[in-house]
Amino acid sequence: QLRLVESGGALVQPGGSLTLSCEASGDNLKIYDIGWFRQAPGKEAEGVSCITNNDELTFYEDSVKGRFTISRDNIKKLVYLQMNNLKPEDTAVYYCAAEFLNPVWCTTVIDGTVRHGTFRGQGTQVTVSS
Repeated sequence: QLRLVESGGALVQPGGSLTLSCEASGDNLKIYDIGWFRQAPGKEAEGVSCITNNDELTFYEDSVKGRFTISRDNIKKLVYLQMNNLKPEDTAVYYCAAEFLNPVWCTTVIDGTVRHGTFRGQGTQVTVSS
């Protein structure tokens, strides 16, 4: 059973940066694709980024392209989401989720077909405000 715990959320001013971490335990992280989702109050969750397991292909939702970077360190069992030039509309609870044996999962994370994985964390709050 994979357990995911997010950290790194905070209050930040517009234009600022944050790095979120998703720490995995309980299983071998390298077999999983990892996606980052966010959910703002009153809105549905949306996938913002995803990284595949073996070849570490990365995917981004259009509104975060060029601002967010996803990466992973399978040895440390961590997945990161570096967020730059943050905007008020980035305010949300961010959570990571994991899926395996589904070669199209990352694509469906970004196109909105799925809003979860087999495993997910509790989330961390990101607030962008002056």
